Amino acid sequence: MTTPGMNTQSKQTALITGASGGIGLELTKEFARDGYNLVLVARSKEKLEAIAADLSKQYNISATVVAKDLSKASAPDELYNELKTQGIGIDALVNNAGFATYGKFVEIPLEQELQEMQLNMVTLTHLTKLFSKDMVERRNGKILNVASTAAFQPGPLMAVYYATKAYVLSFSEALANELEGTGVTVTVLCPGPTESGFQERAAMQDSKLVQKGGMMRMMTSPEVAKQGYEATKRGQVLVIPGFTNQVGAFLPRFTPRKLTTRIARSMQERTGH
Repeated sequence: MTTPGMNTQSKQTALITGASGGIGLELTKEFARDGYNLVLVARSKEKLEAIAADLSKQYNISATVVAKDLSKASAPDELYNELKTQGIGIDALVNNAGFATYGKFVEIPLEQELQEMQLNMVTLTHLTKLFSKDMVERRNGKILNVASTAAFQPGPLMAVYYATKAYVLSFSEALANELEGTGVTVTVLCPGPTESGFQERAAMQDSKLVQKGGMMRMMTSPEVAKQGYEATKRGQVLVIPGFTNQVGAFLPRFTPRKLTTRIARSMQERTGH
């Protein structure tokens, strides 16, 4: 479904996955505020339609809703082909969709972790492959991949999630280098703990890392999205919102890896352990 604004034909279009809440929702607002038409992708059609109607009216843009489960292997090709059929070209791709599992690796159901790897890594790579080719042909485009400060060290009790985000960081930095001079930029956003609903889905609300009153103040989704969007506009490759997160991301370079892993484990433990 497309919710039209007026005079939207000449505007650029941004595709945002995981657009129904958290950082993804706030990124849709940033792009809409700058006059981009939107393609909003998530599982919840009702949420997306409400967001599309609101942003179309507020910013005079066109917003297309695609309700799709991106953890399915066929989803990227389906999405790309649907947009091609509708004649919608993508000028900015935001790979934000992702989720985490929390707990001991041997106890987490395999199916959950396979879906996690599919969504966080494979779908992100697949969508980037499809849309980056069109961008390079046009010699214009922006790609924003959402990783995490988890990308910078191992994460016991969230072993698979941390590993997926390390992949996103490495892939994005390498691709940014490959695309230099093509007119296409790649930015990787690495937020720390963020107030976004992410913790609830991962069932980690009672971990020391996210408890209220912990040693780090969680940034808000609007704060993170704004910094990610501004970096994308500049063509900046890596952005880590917040000074504390920046220090935490680069500290592992100067700390023995075994100690870094132990520190990460202690922060992930549930309170009372």
